[in-house]
Amino acid sequence: MKQNFFLFVLMFCSAMLFSQKTISGKITDEDGIGIPSASVTVEEPGKDAILAYGITNTKGEYKITFTSSESSVDLKVKAFNQKPLTKQISNSDQNLSFKLQSETTEIKEVQLKTKLITARGDTIAYDLKAFDSKSDRTLADVMKKIPGIEVNADGTVLYQGNPINKFYVEGKDLMEGGYGTVTNSLPKDAISKLEVLENHQPVKMLQGKIPSDAAAINIKLKKSVTMTGRGEVGVGADPLLWNVKLTPMFFSKTSQWVANYKTNNVGDQVENEGNILGSFNPWEGRRGNVSQNDWLNVETAGTPNTPVKRYLFNNVHYASANYLTNIDKAKQWELKAIANYTNNAVEREDYKETTYQTGNLAGNKVINSTRNDFFTDKIRGELLFTKNAKKGFFKNSTSFSQFWNADRAFAVREGRSSGQAVESPTSNFQNSLSTIIPWKEKMVNLRSYINYQDDKQMLKITPANYLLIPFREGTTGPLGTLMFLPNTVAQQNFRLKTLETSHTANISFTKKGWTFTPQVGFDFSSDQLNTDFNGIALSGTPNFNSPAYENNLKFTEINPNASLGINYKTDVWNVFANLPVNFTSIKAEDDMRGVSKDLNRTTFTPNLFAQYTFASFWKASVNANVNNNFGDIQTAYAGYMLLSPNGFNVMDANNPIPQTTTSSLGSRLEYRNPLNNLFFNVNYSYSDSKRNLLSAPLLDPTTGFTLMQYIDTENHTENNRLGAEIGKYFPSFKTNVSLNYRNTTSISDAFLDEVRFKNKNTSQSYGFKLNNTYFSWMSVDFNMSLSRTKQEGRRGTLGINKGYSHNLALFFYPLEDHNIGFSWDQLNTTNNDTTYRNPFFDVSYQYSWSKKKIDFELKWMNISNRKVFETYDLNGTLNALTYTRIQLRPSQVMFTVKFNFK
Repeated sequence: MKQNFFLFVLMFCSAMLFSQKTISGKITDEDGIGIPSASVTVEEPGKDAILAYGITNTKGEYKITFTSSESSVDLKVKAFNQKPLTKQISNSDQNLSFKLQSETTEIKEVQLKTKLITARGDTIAYDLKAFDSKSDRTLADVMKKIPGIEVNADGTVLYQGNPINKFYVEGKDLMEGGYGTVTNSLPKDAISKLEVLENHQPVKMLQGKIPSDAAAINIKLKKSVTMTGRGEVGVGADPLLWNVKLTPMFFSKTSQWVANYKTNNVGDQVENEGNILGSFNPWEGRRGNVSQNDWLNVETAGTPNTPVKRYLFNNVHYASANYLTNIDKAKQWELKAIANYTNNAVEREDYKETTYQTGNLAGNKVINSTRNDFFTDKIRGELLFTKNAKKGFFKNSTSFSQFWNADRAFAVREGRSSGQAVESPTSNFQNSLSTIIPWKEKMVNLRSYINYQDDKQMLKITPANYLLIPFREGTTGPLGTLMFLPNTVAQQNFRLKTLETSHTANISFTKKGWTFTPQVGFDFSSDQLNTDFNGIALSGTPNFNSPAYENNLKFTEINPNASLGINYKTDVWNVFANLPVNFTSIKAEDDMRGVSKDLNRTTFTPNLFAQYTFASFWKASVNANVNNNFGDIQTAYAGYMLLSPNGFNVMDANNPIPQTTTSSLGSRLEYRNPLNNLFFNVNYSYSDSKRNLLSAPLLDPTTGFTLMQYIDTENHTENNRLGAEIGKYFPSFKTNVSLNYRNTTSISDAFLDEVRFKNKNTSQSYGFKLNNTYFSWMSVDFNMSLSRTKQEGRRGTLGINKGYSHNLALFFYPLEDHNIGFSWDQLNTTNNDTTYRNPFFDVSYQYSWSKKKIDFELKWMNISNRKVFETYDLNGTLNALTYTRIQLRPSQVMFTVKFNFK
């Protein structure tokens, strides 16, 4: 496979360089003065097919790179108030300058036509009016129909298949990554255009020096001072339903703010809108979503592969506020304040039948059902000071998060039942500082990051006898079942304190397009784990008060490091490489349980990215990197813990510290042509994760509990991924069409029942999307996907799972200001000869009060009243088939009033 990859790269690079030519020069008027904004295009003779194009700069200079097999091409020059020029030239590298003749034309009538998509340099601008339909109301509604842009279910915006790195409104980053609130609530009527900023480097000091391959989105508004936003108030009955969304917004040149309050019990997952999305830029410091260290868990009901609104039984209140203001006259310093609060209660229920195919449990069928209540109660606040100017950069972020979450479960398994509860309060504090200071012709960057988190968890199982844990008294006694004293509670207590710090300093200097950045850094992390278990065994054995059921583990990691960053930027090349050397020192200590481990290792983990732009519309890139991971505290504890009702787990104190080395290679070819509204990309990647240890769990001969041991042998997991996507907008038919394909093959070493074997998973997926607004009386949105997964394990093919899903949304406009909507979600799963079909239908009627910009909507969801979702799943690790039936939301009717804020 590696040979195939290198052959692919070789062919790829050869195709890029074959017959590529560059034409440059200057366009002037009759007086020899350079003409700015003149268009220069290269076309194949007689075919009216544009190969490449360029726009002259303020001096009238242009440069175009193109590829053609023809011996000659046509070069066309157009400029306002100048006579167009067409000349046939040879297909070769050359410098051509032209002097245009002035041409004055008497215009009797002027008709302005806005182009759908326009490009200037690395900026592509979209006219939203060309893509929206009468039923669209917000930015997100329209973005889903733009070629080259996708909006995922979690709100993440993708451009050409990759996440954007910034989301601006009028050039300001108010949301700091949590842009879902704006995309879902910014009215389309307030927007002038949407801009995609390709190869966007958000730090202005680094522009032209440190390249970036990520794109950003900038929203241009119609007014310089805009008060806008979106609101909805909906009610339903039987049972009482509500859905309220209030999101006013304000944007000006010196300040911006977004306030947001959303509450519902109709399955709308609004609490994730504030999540930080997109790619990570280390020059700005470190920011991310805070998550809990969830070690202890109740049994959890599954979720179906359907839109969340179909199965989510929720009662959520989510409030957030974002504020930005300039705090100096030069408008370089910004103060940003971010706060959000979530209170959510979720119910979930399922039924499962698991049939084991091989191993000691072959032929056994396990039946269980689970009903859950999940409670989320969290608050987060953040304060940021930023300066992003050509002569200085500063960004400091301070945040505090507090969780008061809790999970509940009522589980039934093989005739026995239990109540389960987890309490999990968490506190988190973070501070991230990054500053870039100009020093003569150089730049000095200092970064500091501090993260402290305190996780507490408590798991209770009532009654304790529900556990039925395998147990052996002594090393030679028969294997039986651990019995607890009747009507007692099993309780696992857990606390983990984590301190993480990272400090780096570098200096950058630039010469002739090259930027070199030597860097030194020091990372330190410390984890303190304390646990104990409370329970009473019927026979008094085992003794849960013994040190074997406790942990007092300290896990520290020290990582001094040094690296050299190399960047090269030209009009066509975008190259960066990082060559880091890391010294990792790890120590794990727990005297009472015999844990005393250490590791000292020096590693070299280079990474490389190179992108080449050619023929105006094409980009080709390759990347390679090496990454090392040395495990964490979860691989080092040696005291028994009841992590879940499935039983006790523990790591063998003699296990060595695991090491995983992952090598990755990738390539990508991308085409985006705004002149004919065509976008596509194809990518391939290969990765090999080499581990020094292979998991081999067994029953502890002393107790019968699960003992996690490892075989000291090299093992691998290989992944091959191939993807392609193409999108085209047809303006004559007002239709956007896109196709995508994904193929993934994963092969990993495994060990079960003292037998070593390979697991192989192969999956393919096909996607199709269509949006059409050609007819004034109808609009269509259609999304479809097909998937096929084949799992092969120890005893050959476990099975083949197929999936099909589509969403069809039809809107009819029989009269002005009236629309009728119909939605059809179809989800099918097939395992061998068994197929489960899950259709969902919605209908709606909406009247728009145009003068007041208010919509009145009546919607009937799940009109067939489908109450359960059925599916089959394959588990290659356990060699098992699982039939699952999950509770769905019943039929419901909602009346909603929707409006804009001004």
